Amino acid sequence: MELELELIQHQLSMTKSSMEAAYSNFENVQDPDLIDCYIYEWNAAQKRYKFLLNQAKQIKQSLENAV
Repeated sequence: MELELELIQHQLSMTKSSMEAAYSNFENVQDPDLIDCYIYEWNAAQKRYKFLLNQAKQIKQSLENAV
């Protein structure tokens, strides 16, 4: 379980970086198609981040209950 939590924490970090990159790219483009692209990328990363947070919370609760 602890290894799984570490993996999720790493994925959270990577996903946060993806969100930051999408936001940065969004701020630096003017083409409407690219604007849409970066909005979709940011939204997808945000949904993944929320999913991973929930997974981490469940694992932490399982670890606490096991003690």
